[in-house]
Amino acid sequence: MGNRIRIALLCLCIYSFFPPSASAFSRPIIPFGLCPKYNPRIMYQLYQPFIDYLNVNTPYRFEIKLSRVYQDTIERLGRSEIVIASCGPVPYIWARERYPVKPILRPLNRDGKPYYRGVIFVRQDSLIQKIVDLRGRSFAFGPELSTAGHILPEYHLQRAGIRLKDLKEYAFLRHHDSVVNSVLKGKYDAGAVKDVVAFQHQKEGLRFIYITDPIPTVPIVVREDAPAALVAAVKTALLKIDPQDRNDMKKMVQWDEEFKYGFIEAKDSDYDSIRKILRSVHRSPGGKGPYRE
Repeated sequence: MGNRIRIALLCLCIYSFFPPSASAFSRPIIPFGLCPKYNPRIMYQLYQPFIDYLNVNTPYRFEIKLSRVYQDTIERLGRSEIVIASCGPVPYIWARERYPVKPILRPLNRDGKPYYRGVIFVRQDSLIQKIVDLRGRSFAFGPELSTAGHILPEYHLQRAGIRLKDLKEYAFLRHHDSVVNSVLKGKYDAGAVKDVVAFQHQKEGLRFIYITDPIPTVPIVVREDAPAALVAAVKTALLKIDPQDRNDMKKMVQWDEEFKYGFIEAKDSDYDSIRKILRSVHRSPGGKGPYRE
């Protein structure tokens, strides 16, 4: 008991001489929603450094709010459980139809452009050479709300005269890395993911058979009633990133490939091209029924 009392007194003395700063307690905690592109371990590995950057460069303390599926992130925005999130173009459109949300930023790619592409791929040893060869084959899609993992490949299959019913079988897998692994292991003949994921795994035995035209990059989205100071702080912190600056590059070395080349401001009309694709495949963003204007 005597030792416990001495330890308690020592802690009290330390606290008296070195009290924690008021900001350690007063900084608002802001959940940052993320759609689960990868499995949870990889998501935290790639996005915690990004969150750490925001914590250093804004007066807020952000915490990752990871969802089980894309729809969960959107519903949390709708219920105001989160006021800021990063999801793909299709999830953004899906959210915009239902809730008061808006895009504030778009990341740049390695070439300094706010675009990315979808990739349809097969195993290196596959006999499949072109997208038209996929008729009667099996296909691994990403989540149903994934732009590059589902909507884009379905759109381009349709343009090649192949509808889902023309495939031998297909499945919607939860993560982009799951799609890659399922094709590499021979569970499916082909799959589709976003370009950064495809290029990361290309040397493992993937061969690309179709690369889409550029589409707008994944937006950072906020509720329209999000505090103006919060939105301004996030925009200031991310817009000042210079991928040509050596110090900034060191900060971003562990970030997800999509975020490490800087950002530009975004607006709703940036995603009109995706709305046209959704109308073309006659789907709502959630994958059920006709697309609604």
